[in-house]
Amino acid sequence: MTTSESVVTGTAPRLAPPSVAPVVQQLEEHVTAFRRDVHRHPELSYEEYRTTDRIVETLAEYGLNPVRLEGTGAYVDLGEGPVVLGLRADIDALPVEEETGLPYVSVNDGVAHACGHDMHTAVMLGTALTLGRILRGAAPTAELRAVGERARGRVRVIFQPAEERLPGGSLAVIRQGVLEGVPRVLAAHCDPHFDVGTIGTRIGAITSAADTIRITLTGRGGHTSRPHLTEDMVFALSQIAVNVPAVLSRRIDVRSAVSVVWGQIAAGSAPNAIDNTGYLAGTMRCLDAGVWEEAGALLDEVVTQVASPYGVQVQLEHIRGVPPVDNAEAETALIEDAARRELGAHAIALTPQSMGGEDFAWMTQKVPGAMLRLGTRTPGGPTYDLHRGDYAPDERAIGVGMRVFAAAALDVLAKPAR
Repeated sequence: MTTSESVVTGTAPRLAPPSVAPVVQQLEEHVTAFRRDVHRHPELSYEEYRTTDRIVETLAEYGLNPVRLEGTGAYVDLGEGPVVLGLRADIDALPVEEETGLPYVSVNDGVAHACGHDMHTAVMLGTALTLGRILRGAAPTAELRAVGERARGRVRVIFQPAEERLPGGSLAVIRQGVLEGVPRVLAAHCDPHFDVGTIGTRIGAITSAADTIRITLTGRGGHTSRPHLTEDMVFALSQIAVNVPAVLSRRIDVRSAVSVVWGQIAAGSAPNAIDNTGYLAGTMRCLDAGVWEEAGALLDEVVTQVASPYGVQVQLEHIRGVPPVDNAEAETALIEDAARRELGAHAIALTPQSMGGEDFAWMTQKVPGAMLRLGTRTPGGPTYDLHRGDYAPDERAIGVGMRVFAAAALDVLAKPAR
């Protein structure tokens, strides 16, 4: 609606909310130091005791009232009234040796924040501190103080353990009731393919379902000169490896992007001997939650059918992982609107779908939600891939994430509770 239309209808034009940048700038140095401390002391899934302590201590230092979860993890509420928005960060690290050579390199051998969860934690902790200042009237500008006075409702910031251990720590968070009464939820994941200052969004599936498949075959071994007297283990394994993905591609709608890829295969120890055991393992991924359920049941059937002609005994271990993260339209728009105001329209890019799994999906199955991709590449610098020991995100992304999530939260707080 234009200003002239407002005069005719008697309604006031809606003014663009002020940027949260002044508050973020006040906090950014401290939040970055917090991130470096967490990075230096990474902890594996369900072992994030020190990380949880640091989160709780830092929030309490700023006058907030965090709540510890069972074991590890925490959450904190900002504001008063019903919860209107959830923000989620994952806090665990990976069993990876760090190779960055940074001054704050991991001191825990074989453990590193090689997926950027320390960045996620810092972003959401910084967002909580930003909202805390604004909602308590401690913002540095009159405009932001006025925004805080008008805000209605609570924002719940969740620090979730064990994203890296399937089926994911978000299920434990949900079981503890942390998502009860939360009408919508947002999250971020670092993306080293986007420059810092840029975020990636998309509506619909942004990540894939991810299952683990382990197949053990047993049968009579023997000499390679007499395969007819054996259950030829290597041949049977090879047929499963090749034909199971092929059969699934003809039994399931290809638009769901079901993908079975093997990462391990083993049988035998000599070129002229057929072993009596064999092993095959891999993953099954899918971009459609409904088809994911269908493919899971079909996989067991297809493996058995393909192996049957070779007389081998099949032991199939199909470990269900996580569904796809399905970004809802309204929540994606909420992120984009906030990013457009804080960073500019040029800062929003369409992100490709990822075939990686992410347990935030369990939350988006409960309530509408969206995940953004947070650019962490230094412009003109190298692209460090995730889950590698040399992953070194540009820390300026922390302030970018704080601005987007704090602005999105204030948007929701400015509206009546649904």
